[in-house]
Formats: sequence, structure tokens, C-alpha cells
Amino acid sequence: MVLIEQLLTKQEVNLMRQHLDQVPWLDGKGTAMGMAAAVKDNVQADASFKTVQQLANSLLAKYGETEKLVSAVLPHKIFPPCFNRYSSGETYGYHVDAAVMRIPNSAEVLRSDMSMTLFLSEPEEYEGGELVIQTEFGEQRIKPKAGDAVTYPSSSLHKVTPVTSGVRFAAITWMQSMVQDTHIRELLFELDQNIQQLSSNESVAREQLDSLHHVYHNLIRKHSTL
Repeated sequence: MVLIEQLLTKQEVNLMRQHLDQVPWLDGKGTAMGMAAAVKDNVQADASFKTVQQLANSLLAKYGETEKLVSAVLPHKIFPPCFNRYSSGETYGYHVDAAVMRIPNSAEVLRSDMSMTLFLSEPEEYEGGELVIQTEFGEQRIKPKAGDAVTYPSSSLHKVTPVTSGVRFAAITWMQSMVQDTHIRELLFELDQNIQQLSSNESVAREQLDSLHHVYHNLIRKHSTL
């Protein structure tokens, strides 16, 4: 589970919220699969609406240039982001995301290795509405600032607690990684983050960085499922 702080700036969040205020919203159950539909109670921006598609495309471009996201997930395919809204009383009970998803308006399918929630509401705008993820270390409860995102394995059981007041906006997506093995992907992320830190240290010799890059990229070659 990786927190990506300020994936969007406050200005970018505000602009996105302005657009979302002008689009049609549909019952979220319409996009839930299997048992998830029984515990889903929210609304979702109409993905067929042109403005929603433009917002999703702008996020896809942003995701592709966010270094920490790329490092953490090593994405091969990204599902077009979906926008959801929770008002008072709405919630999404424990569920696991579908393992395989069809990318809209295409014949392509995506294996959901990682899920991501991008928060579009400040935590003080609503009560409740925490993202809760079950991990090997117990429940992790997440309610960060607007513009922050969190990635987590799609295989994890997770839920959104009931919103008791205010409104919670978010964008969600799913990603297929070039490296399917979660443990290997975590190790690659840790290695890459250390390389990035060392790169900013002028006392570290170029030869040392080249050696680490050599290891990192050859590990990706070995474990990539492409």
C-alpha cells in the first residue's frame, strides 16, 4: 500500500470538482460485479458523458507522468478512472475487486493487480467515508487530503465506511502491472526509491548508480509478464 501525496494540486482538484458538479450521476450498483453490488451504495459519474471521459483522460495522462505511481505499480495497462460520490448515509461494504476487467469501448481486458483511490474531497468536508483496507498487519484506515492517492493490491478486501455528513468525491482505477508478483513488485519499488534518493546525493559515484540501475532493470526483465 503506497500513499502518493498531492498527485493533483489543489487547483487541479478544484477544477475537476467544478466539472463534476455539471455532469450526470448514476446509481453505482450499475457498475458493480457479482457480490459487490449487494454492498455498494453510492453514485458514479456517467462514463458515457463527454466531460467525464475528458476528465478520465486527463487523469490517465497525469498518472503516466507521476514517478512514484509508476515506480510503485510498474503499470502496463490502466483502466479509465471512474468518479464516485458518497453523500450522507451512503457506503460501500467489504468487497474484492474483479480479477479481470474489460476496458470500455475496446476488446482489451485488464488483470487488476493494483487498485487506486484518488481523493477529491478534503477530510473536513465529510464525516465518515474512510477507505478501510485489510492487510496482513490488520485494517488500515485512510482519509487523506484532497489530491492524495493510495494504491493497494486489488486482491485486498476493502470498504468505504458510511458517510454520516457532507459529500465525499473520489476517482478510482485499476492497473495491470508489468510485474504480477506482489512481493517482487514491492522489492522493486523499494530499490527504485533508494536509487532515486542516492541520485540526489552528489557524493555517490556514477558507477555505483549505474550498477544499481543495471540490477533494477534486469530484475524487471526477469520478472516481467509481458
